[in-house]
Amino acid sequence: MNLQADDFYSALSHPMRLRAVILIKKMDELCVCELTHALGLAQPVISRHLAQLKEAGVLLARKQGLWVYYRINDALPTWALDVIQTTHNGVADSSPYQDDRQALEIDH
Repeated sequence: MNLQADDFYSALSHPMRLRAVILIKKMDELCVCELTHALGLAQPVISRHLAQLKEAGVLLARKQGLWVYYRINDALPTWALDVIQTTHNGVADSSPYQDDRQALEIDH
């Protein structure tokens, strides 16, 4: 994969996209409806952010019936996967990232 650092960091630069990536990293895979609930945004807004992350190569999507599920692209270069992991480790237990995870856990 030929990922450019500026594309990667640009994709993660929006707070909602970063929150989505951190939540997906924690949960392994999430559908649009779960992200909509956890992040408190309308489906079109979430879908637009996810499309940008997918276009940048950060996320992969798979369709199952009517649902689209997103996960971290495991073909990302090691440096990019390390950035996501390190960021997750550093922020996952702080607000708003912990709040996002708790919103999902309430419904599961």
